[in-house]
Amino acid sequence: MDTLAHIHDVPVLVGDPAGPVARTEADALDLVVAAGHYGANADWLLLPECRLSDDFFNLSTGFAGTVAQKFVTYGIGLAILGDISARAVGPVADWARESNKGRHLWFVADQAEFTALLAKRAK
Repeated sequence: MDTLAHIHDVPVLVGDPAGPVARTEADALDLVVAAGHYGANADWLLLPECRLSDDFFNLSTGFAGTVAQKFVTYGIGLAILGDISARAVGPVADWARESNKGRHLWFVADQAEFTALLAKRAK
């Protein structure tokens, strides 16, 4: 079960690794709703990488862009939690590195890294 946490006074929905895998645009929207104002009222979703289909990690499918855009549109940050090195090769690895410089989509190895990025953002 996903749980709501407050990290640096920021409401964060922490996704349960056993939750459903997002495979479609509708699934991505379900994640936005669960995290956002009609769900947990969180500013961020911390989602284990295992909750994303392989299509997310293949940029040619367009699924990663669709998911990212849903979160940006609804004003909710998305942090992908876990080691994506086995799934993120080539352009995805580059995209993950660049995303971590931004304010809406992060790829983090663990919750401590996410907490550190949140702290930097608050400054």
